[in-house]
Order: sequence, then structure tokens, then C-alpha cells
Amino acid sequence: MASYEEKFDASLDLLRRLDPKSIAKNLNDICTVIQNNDHDSTGEDLVQDLLSSIDTPLKVSKCKESGKDYLSCDYNRDGDSYRSPWSNKYYPTPQADDDQPPPFPSSSLRQLEIKANDSFDIYRDLYYEGAGISSVYLWDTAEDDENTLQDGFAGVVLIKKETDDGSGKWDSIHVFEVIPESSTSYLYKLTTSVILDLQNQKLSSLSLSGTLTRQLESVQSIEVDGGVNLETNHLINLGTLVEKSEYNIRNLLQEVYFDKLKDIMLKDLRSIGDIGDKKLEDLRQSELIKGLQTL
Repeated sequence: MASYEEKFDASLDLLRRLDPKSIAKNLNDICTVIQNNDHDSTGEDLVQDLLSSIDTPLKVSKCKESGKDYLSCDYNRDGDSYRSPWSNKYYPTPQADDDQPPPFPSSSLRQLEIKANDSFDIYRDLYYEGAGISSVYLWDTAEDDENTLQDGFAGVVLIKKETDDGSGKWDSIHVFEVIPESSTSYLYKLTTSVILDLQNQKLSSLSLSGTLTRQLESVQSIEVDGGVNLETNHLINLGTLVEKSEYNIRNLLQEVYFDKLKDIMLKDLRSIGDIGDKKLEDLRQSELIKGLQTL
């Protein structure tokens, strides 16, 4: 009988070997197999750990109260319901459970969440050419019921953009934690994952898909005596860190995907083809690079 760790590692290894374009379906199939074979709490724990460990393309939902679109993932999920950052309500409405009500941020954190959504919506508009959708979700990390921003918190910044023809898809997931180190110093820990899917539908079935994950840490001193309050300080520091992380990830994607693709085409594929093949491969590479530039 395989142990919990062996099943978890085997599931991750299997997902790494399967087509990344079908990561959501593959993850769902693996979770179904686990639930059909492990009927105890261990199987449920394994499924929850897999869902929280594997990044899948973000889903777009609509808030019924505000009419705005928002992004759904495991970080704003409770069962089959997802919390809207605009109305702070779950859709569809979850079944009443007095023993375990759906999670909500504390009142002070909810106020910061509202401002964070407005701020990163501006960030998305500037850096994604006015297209795409962004959502920010925050949650308390301290066990005290009366949590304040001084106690630290965690959250996630989600950004999704697709090209008009559906040939390019970009999902960035920024999970962060803010940890107080002193009354005026905070540690910001950020884990960024970008899910990229590019398809060259005009010339061939050539496509590029995959996920890249990187981490950043930064210790920042906060001075609230200069007229800038704690909320604003946190938003500035988180925005700067997300901006830096996305810049680094974008450059890495250029190196990992396109420089490697260029080497393969130049050194391996084109050396055995004629001049017509060379022009075709040049055009294919150019179309793929344009796909990344539009995201």
C-alpha cells in the first residue's frame, strides 16, 4: 500500500509528464481516481493538497451583485462556490454549515482588499494594454479574532489575459505573505507562477505551453509618520514586488521558450531543409514571438 507521500509525489510526477495544455482536466482526473480508491480522510486530504499545490488556468466568473467579472481559483473557493472580491459574496451561495462557515477576511483586511483590487486593476490596465481581468484576495494569518494589519496577512493577486483570436493565453498567480518583523519592518514573501499557452493557428499546429514559477523576498521598512498610512505602504510594496516578479518571469519566458526554440530551428531543423523550409520556420517563430508580445 503506497503511503500518502508516495501518492502525492507520483501524482505530481504524472502531471509533469502530461500535456500542460490539459493541466486542469488531468488534475481533475487524478483527483477522481484518488476519491474512487481512497474513501477515508487521507484521500480527501490528498485531493485538497493537490488542488492547492497545482496551478491551473484561471476561470472567469461574474459577480451577480456588481455585474463585474472576477477570477476564480482555489484561493477564493469554498466547496463549489467562489467568493467575489467586489461584493464579498460567494457564488453560488454555499449551503449553510454552522460548524464550518465559509471563510471571509477580517473587517480591516477587507478594506485593504477593496483598495488592492482597485489598485491592481489600474496596474492591469497599464501593463496589459487595457485588456484582461484582475482579482485580489486576502486572508488573515494570525489566530486572533481581532486581527489588524500589524499582525500580518496573506493573499493572492490574479491576472488573466487572452488574445482576441484565442491563440495566446496568459495567467499570472502571485501568492504572497506579509510577516511583521518589528513595529516598522515587514517581510514580503512572493511566489509567482505564470501559465502560458501560445498556439500558431495560422501556419501550423505548433504550440507552446507550460508553467514557470519563481520566488522573491523583500524586507521593507515602513514609516507611517509621513502621512502615508499602513494600507498604502503595503499596497506600494506589494505592487513593486509583483511588478518586479512579472518583469523577471517575462524575461525568463523569452529565454526558456523562444531562445531555445530558435536554437532548435536554426541548428537542428533548418540544417536539413531547403530555403523554403527556412523561410517557413522564420515566419513561425515570428508569429509566436508576436503572440507573447500581445500578452
